Amino acid sequence: MTGRNDRDALTRFLLERSGVRGVIVRLDDTWASIRDRADYPSEVAARLGETCAAAGLLTGHVKVDGRLSVQLRGTGALSTLFAECTRAGRLRGLARYNEPVPSPLTPRHFGPGSLLAITIENQPPGTREAVRYQGLVGLDADTLAEAFEGYFARSEQLPTRLALAVHGDVAAGMMLQLLPEAQGDADGWNRASALFDTLTHAELCALPVETLLWRLFHEEGVRLLGTSPLDFGCSCSRERVAAMLLSLGHDEAMAAAVGDRAEITCEFCNRRYEFDRVDIEQLFTPPTGRAPDRPQ
Repeated sequence: MTGRNDRDALTRFLLERSGVRGVIVRLDDTWASIRDRADYPSEVAARLGETCAAAGLLTGHVKVDGRLSVQLRGTGALSTLFAECTRAGRLRGLARYNEPVPSPLTPRHFGPGSLLAITIENQPPGTREAVRYQGLVGLDADTLAEAFEGYFARSEQLPTRLALAVHGDVAAGMMLQLLPEAQGDADGWNRASALFDTLTHAELCALPVETLLWRLFHEEGVRLLGTSPLDFGCSCSRERVAAMLLSLGHDEAMAAAVGDRAEITCEFCNRRYEFDRVDIEQLFTPPTGRAPDRPQ
């Protein structure tokens, strides 16, 4: 079993001898909250759990002042895997798929022309507009871990290893990356990577973090850098739904109203928002003397 402080947490660590930084993510109740929002086939649920763990890992790797999202999309048996993690450690995710679902289900089942996108939205202090960064690569891998390793090889040119696993009721991940300014011995990365290859999915999901890191890297000078909590959270709001209706344009927004009202359900948390025809009309009615604000 994981330790009490390992549940729903992100832990950063350093391999001082090797010049390698690392992150471990464990999702317990957080993963259950995401998984149970929809009746996913087991193979789809496993890939979604891995994607959620990856989103958590990446927030431990880069500076995120807003939110980081991971999206894989295609036109095959898998059409969408999406996970988002905020600076505060709030995670949400969803999957879309087409029947029949093959087993095993791999990134190859997104079909030809599939893509992996990693998006960071940061909001600098004192600004009203978020700054958006996105990296986009073709999806060509047999596992999600390999897909993310390929992303880093092409976008950052830094040696990176990932392990992603769903085992029992736990989704977990580990990430290693060579520090750009690494001062370790010349063989440090090869040694750390070889030790990483001995890690099993069961160990990643079950062993306490300190026990796991000691087993793998005790000869590399492993040092814990801190642990941050993770939990399920959705960023939907009535204001964001209103902005979505406004972006549709007047006619389409009114057409969304069946009878006297439009009912929009958030795909991430199942929260329902209702707008009657008067509400929708008011969205398109500018205050006196000014034009309506429209999303750009």
